[in-house]
Amino acid sequence: MVKRRIIPCLDVRDGRVVKGVRFQGLVDSGDPVERAAAYEAQGADELCILDVSATPEGRSNAAATVVAVRAILGIPLTVGGGVRTVQDAARLLEAGADKVAVNTAALARPELLAEIRASLGAQCTVLALDAGRRLDGPSRFEVITHSGKVRTGLDAIEWARRAAELGAGEILATSWDRDGTGDGYDLELLAALRAAVGVPIVASGGASHAEHMSAALHAGADAVLAASIFHRGDFTVADLKRTLLADGHSLRNNP
Repeated sequence: MVKRRIIPCLDVRDGRVVKGVRFQGLVDSGDPVERAAAYEAQGADELCILDVSATPEGRSNAAATVVAVRAILGIPLTVGGGVRTVQDAARLLEAGADKVAVNTAALARPELLAEIRASLGAQCTVLALDAGRRLDGPSRFEVITHSGKVRTGLDAIEWARRAAELGAGEILATSWDRDGTGDGYDLELLAALRAAVGVPIVASGGASHAEHMSAALHAGADAVLAASIFHRGDFTVADLKRTLLADGHSLRNNP
């Protein structure tokens, strides 16, 4: 049986954890090292750090934060934001990341995914997919970039399928419509992705309690990522895991 994962996410800007709604209105949510240590102590299976200002500002990822977090962290770490080349990805792995998430640069040059896989391995190659519902057109979901500012018109499900074929070993799928709202993950998006790709899917965007996470896992996600509910102290990772276990899910690390 596949072991499901709970992954707290640290959206980082200027060395601080931030969080908003639909990638906007970001407010300070603490120190990344302190947050990382707390979430690991609560039983997190993995941690994700996303440099949310790297791509909009046209710069590379702030590796210093990765180094500082890795110094106190024993669980796997995914890092994304500002990755444009294989060298950028390798630099983050050297800083302490276990996986590297690529978003905008892969859209501009899809071959980047194949290059990272060839150089660093599929297990290190993650497609960060930000998807939003379309109001018109043949596609139900489209790819969104630049922290929600750019709607590409590209079919999100087809892009995920192609990314997996090119070398992405995991899909980090964030619903732009649900991000930070607490309305639950977009289950239709997750089900469509599950039907399209065979690689693990990490659900992101909208969780406010364990029932939302359970629904996402039933819809086809292999892992659930959340930020706001942890930053606000609504639940600990252990709280959520106890509910998921009671709902019949097999988890990587039990509380």
